Amino acid sequence: MPSRSTIAITVGAAVVGSLAYARLSSKTPFGIVGPLSLTSLKLESSVQLNHNTKKLRFALPDPSTTSGLAVTTALLSISRPPANGQRTPVFRPYTPTSDPQAHGYLEFMIKQYPNGEQSTFMHSLKPGDSVTFMRTPLGVSWKPNQHPHVALIAGGAGITPMYSLLNGILSNPEDKTRVTLVWGVNTDADIFLKDEFAELEKKHPGRFTTHYVVSHPEDGSPYPKGYVTKELLEKAGLSAGGENVKVMLSGPPTMEKALVAKGSGVLAQLGYKPSQIHRF
Repeated sequence: MPSRSTIAITVGAAVVGSLAYARLSSKTPFGIVGPLSLTSLKLESSVQLNHNTKKLRFALPDPSTTSGLAVTTALLSISRPPANGQRTPVFRPYTPTSDPQAHGYLEFMIKQYPNGEQSTFMHSLKPGDSVTFMRTPLGVSWKPNQHPHVALIAGGAGITPMYSLLNGILSNPEDKTRVTLVWGVNTDADIFLKDEFAELEKKHPGRFTTHYVVSHPEDGSPYPKGYVTKELLEKAGLSAGGENVKVMLSGPPTMEKALVAKGSGVLAQLGYKPSQIHRF
């Protein structure tokens, strides 16, 4: 990902022509990557999912079309400079969590961070407000059945690209990939997709399983206390063995470092090769 200043210069130089291009290309609002893919979307609804996460639904320019995005493709949200003397816009990539084939809208599940400029901005939006988005090359190119088993290891808000990929796999009747999800969070309330995952497990028995771990669980919590460790991954059936397992990893830097540190990382200890691991 380019630096914020580099993106700001590029976007600033192209914004006028880009928005005009986006209006002309509303049939495929995110069909290309780069400054010319700038598109302004209006917020349709905002739903509070838990203490710090909202589901935001934005209307596409043409209600009869889809976004043109592949699963896990991130969009760069661009906000106007805040009233604190800052001259450049604020940028933050977010992965849509709605079905890429959904007509007329995009949804995001966005966590608000205490000092997060962009997440605070997104949480402040009201229906009718607009946000400019730009397609990025961030994501993974997924081909059905390219791996017999995929391990999705997420930490906190890193669940969003995993949710996108999971839905893409399980909604395709031709894709027989088995999926194991391991999600580490801070508190019980952070597991805001529990019902959705339970429903997917019910619909796809034997193909999809979930494993949660909470670092600071409530008294009487049904979830195990701790972090994403070697022992937890082994319990989830994710020892590398001789199986062709692909690991998708998305979480805070401390978690990712513990899992992929060269030589000493948890995944290396379990026998995974670097070629088996993809970091979002």
